[in-house]
Amino acid sequence: MPDNVTARRVPFLTAEWRWLAMLNYSIDPAILAPLVPRGTSLDSWNGETLVSVVGFRFLRTRLLGVPLPLHRDFDEVNLRFYVRAGSGENSRRGVVFIREIVPRRAIALVARLAYNEPYLALPMRSVTPSAYSLASRTGEPGRIEYAWKDARAWNTLTLSAKGDPSIPERGSEEDFITEHYWGYTRQRDGGSVEYEVAHPRWRVWQGEDARLECDVSAFYGEQFVSALSGRPRSAFLAEGSPITVYGPKRIRVSA
Repeated sequence: MPDNVTARRVPFLTAEWRWLAMLNYSIDPAILAPLVPRGTSLDSWNGETLVSVVGFRFLRTRLLGVPLPLHRDFDEVNLRFYVRAGSGENSRRGVVFIREIVPRRAIALVARLAYNEPYLALPMRSVTPSAYSLASRTGEPGRIEYAWKDARAWNTLTLSAKGDPSIPERGSEEDFITEHYWGYTRQRDGGSVEYEVAHPRWRVWQGEDARLECDVSAFYGEQFVSALSGRPRSAFLAEGSPITVYGPKRIRVSA
């Protein structure tokens, strides 16, 4: 069972995460097994192993309380899967990132050095709501798009929000996808770290016309082509909120 061994809880990063477009896919758990960090195990929803491609906006970002010029507002697109650590009352639901794409090299470098997260810096652009007010929570989000460019072409993640947003019901797929407050990362020496991400529960819209158009093999590996090349099994848009990411803590696995 994992056991935290580092000392204090340090706010490493604060920001807002907004307009989280989440495309979710079923996958063979054997594909993810080699990527599971030590001290964690694959998690599933209703017996189904899932991966998600998530695009969102980082806003008002501060590192150790300090705003970074030209690095406060930016996009991210990531591919992630879901794990558990601990057991019983100490069980923690978390995510593991397979690839995280951001537009600035300095952001990618800091994340790799601090957490050993698999970041890649590429040109990015996005279309996020202009007719929706976060202050009054009124208007229609409409179509959301996140795009990133490799040497050959633009790659895109898109969806349109439909209906009214709501806090997910406990035990629902929306709850499983959005309610994760821990990240787990394999380290270069084979060990693992965990870090907490604090935020309130998010309101969620159902998504329609959801599409991932990208070179899956190039960005994520040939083993993900089959799972990510079809239509997503579900798609959501989360409104997001202010967040706090705490410093990484080494975890130890008892023999």
